[in-house]
Amino acid sequence: MENKLSDLETSVGYQFKNKDLLETVVTHRSYLNEHRNTKCDHNERLEFLGDAVLELVVTEYLYRKYSNPEGVLTNWRSALVRGTSLSEVGHAVKLDRYMRMSHGQEKAVGKSMEVIYANAVEALIGALYLDGGIAVATNFINKHIIGKLEDIIKKGNDRDAKSLLQEIVQEKLSITPQYKVLEESGPDHDKKFVSGVYFDNNKMGEGVGASKREAEQAAALDALNKVN
Repeated sequence: MENKLSDLETSVGYQFKNKDLLETVVTHRSYLNEHRNTKCDHNERLEFLGDAVLELVVTEYLYRKYSNPEGVLTNWRSALVRGTSLSEVGHAVKLDRYMRMSHGQEKAVGKSMEVIYANAVEALIGALYLDGGIAVATNFINKHIIGKLEDIIKKGNDRDAKSLLQEIVQEKLSITPQYKVLEESGPDHDKKFVSGVYFDNNKMGEGVGASKREAEQAAALDALNKVN
């Protein structure tokens, strides 16, 4: 495993001081079910940390670089950190070649595998942050994720989340997403809405906002991470 991790470090462009972190990055929860004597943990805690680091770095970059309205910056950020975008990064740095999973999970194809690779990228960012600090994590994010922004904008993948979701779902499933207010709270001057988006009767996303529109947009973004 150590030689393989050395190859992965070359692909990532960083030499880890704590090799255990990188071993954790490539370990899926299912692997531990078949290898109970494995000393390292699965990568979900690192994924949790990396998700926060990624959002902070991307948000700060967009804030400092562009003077566009908040809604536009939100769409750009969502497009950058979307599961499909992160999955592509996983393939680019060859994480997919080193992932450790159960035999059953290794036979999976399609969306479930892409989610695993996207989650592993977030775990990798968390590991980079712990091992090398925010500068190392930021360098990786700038090179492999933020660098995709121009192409995303050019292809129109930063469009309004509800419109994009409707286009994708109608093409794939021939149905129109439906939105429902799940919760409404707070005084008139400080309302909070929770909305869900449904494909037929199946809830595929949930979001929170200061208006119904904001909550629906957030729900659409949540669903996009699952269908893209």
